[in-house]
Amino acid sequence: MILLCDARAVGTRLDSYLAEAAGLSRSAAARLVEEGAVLLNGKPAQKKTPLSEGDVIDLTLPEPEEIDALPEDIPLDVVYEDGDLLVINKPSGMVVHPAAGNPSGTLVNALLHHCRGELSGIGGKLRPGIVHRIDKLTSGLLVVAKNDAAHRSLAAALERHEIVREYHALALGGFSCDSGTVDLPIGRHPSDRKKMAVIRDGQGARRAVTHYRVAERFGQITYLVLRLETGRTHQIRVHLSSLGHPLVGDTVYGGGSTPFEKRHARLLDGQCLHAKRLSFRHPTTGLDMTFEVPLPTEFEELLRILREAREGS
Repeated sequence: MILLCDARAVGTRLDSYLAEAAGLSRSAAARLVEEGAVLLNGKPAQKKTPLSEGDVIDLTLPEPEEIDALPEDIPLDVVYEDGDLLVINKPSGMVVHPAAGNPSGTLVNALLHHCRGELSGIGGKLRPGIVHRIDKLTSGLLVVAKNDAAHRSLAAALERHEIVREYHALALGGFSCDSGTVDLPIGRHPSDRKKMAVIRDGQGARRAVTHYRVAERFGQITYLVLRLETGRTHQIRVHLSSLGHPLVGDTVYGGGSTPFEKRHARLLDGQCLHAKRLSFRHPTTGLDMTFEVPLPTEFEELLRILREAREGS
């Protein structure tokens, strides 16, 4: 697999670049570099090597590992499917892939049953077909690759910011501007390893960019439409929390304690965040494809309550 670095890659660590460009985990990319499976301009390199424009990376991917996750007959909301990919509407509460504490009942387990072995192996034995993820308590659209060629193409498109991921959310507080962009690096939280955080000194952080616009205002709650330019773990949640506007229901990053949230707790199971729209170019046909799904019932009910309260005030 040959990758040519453009201006956007300048200064990025080799392993970080590989992780996004090839659809690998950061640790898997680092391991491939250390094992000599990656050549930079024809020579072995270190995983921390900063890239320059025009650098040529030659990546030799290992044969797919045997998948340890087991197929499970779990219903899936399949929005679209062909021989190369699926688009899934994931419900809130479903974990994307097996991990510590979630060995089964995940999207991967459901996909293994649904696809009968037709999934890309690039993501490794626990993430077959997974091109990008959304959090357990976030609902909505994600694309899954059925073969390695589709996975590489989609991962490269993701790296080039050519896949449009639009989210809808309810955030706490009023916004003074109708739209904006948050461009703040995100890394692992320095004291709580289960959380992410804005890391302003850049140590261990990666650039993260979120665009937002206000759809409706309800006093101290705002309905937002957001678009991810990058895709860091918990990106929207961390960025909005850093602005002082945590998501409604997001107890991890500062939400969940307002009177409105307590009063309507039955409608909140984690953050009020939904991946509503997804657009990308098909890896084989080259056709532009756009998918959109409705908001979850609980989200719609919260909007109804907020609109009625606004009209009655």
